[in-house]
Formats: sequence, structure tokens, C-alpha cells
Amino acid sequence: MSQNKWIERKTAHNYLANTLGGVIPKDAWGEISYFYNPGMVFNRGAYFATIKEKNGDNDKASNLDRPGVWRLNLGVSKGAYLEIFGPPPPRPGKGGVIEGNWDFTEKNTLTPHPIYGWMSWISILNPTEEMWAKCLPLIDDAHSRARSNFEKRLRAKK
Repeated sequence: MSQNKWIERKTAHNYLANTLGGVIPKDAWGEISYFYNPGMVFNRGAYFATIKEKNGDNDKASNLDRPGVWRLNLGVSKGAYLEIFGPPPPRPGKGGVIEGNWDFTEKNTLTPHPIYGWMSWISILNPTEEMWAKCLPLIDDAHSRARSNFEKRLRAKK
């Protein structure tokens, strides 16, 4: 039985920042945020992914303060979200997490985002190479969604 290797945070960052077109990474809100913003047309562009390495004031559900733990978050299309998890849960109260039977601290498991799952955001902690390969179409979906949102904003700006 072969042991699957873990993907490093740096590998995920390099893929998001350097493989997908028009992506601008920015340190924002205590994490690295990835925006689709070719030509830096907007201040931030269309937000589609983050890599988070530490707990935030209102985001402690994944216990990210553990050594070496990081979380990839993706704003996928509603169709992709529905296909994986079914209907999104209701919006949690301030400082709360979404309702459901997910363990947001478990590594290598795709879950709704603990706070933004209601907005079709998904998350995974420390994916293995095998799980990373399964995440690539979801990354593409989130990037495509961001590109579409960017283009809508661009048309509205004219």
C-alpha cells in the first residue's frame, strides 16, 4: 500500500497564483486571498480562493493554529456546491459556524466552508496529492466563476 504525500501550502499557492490566468494574490484578512483581476482593473477584482494558516477572530472552527495546518477555501459555483453537498445550509449567526455534521478540523476532507458554506464556499485542510487532483476541477470552477463575475463588473463599469 503506497502512502499518499501531502500537498504543501506553497504548492497550492504557486498553482493558484501562477497557473491560472489573471490571478492576483493579496494578503488580506489574515490570509492570502486570490482575485481574478487581469490588468489590475479593480482594487481587488473577483475573489475566488484563499489559503488560511491561522485562526481568525470569527473563524476558529478548523483549529488552524495547529502546527503545519492550512486550509484551502474556494468560492465554487452553486452547481458544483450542490453536486457535492446538496443545498447550502443557512447563514450562521455572527461568530457561528454553519449547521451540519462536518468535522472542520479533519485534514484531507472536503467540507463546506465553516462560515461561508451558505455562499457556496468549500474548504479542505492539508490535502494529499490524490485529493489535490480531485480539487483541481473545483479550483477551475471557482476561477471560472470569478472570471464571469469580473466580466459582469467590467461591463457594468462601462
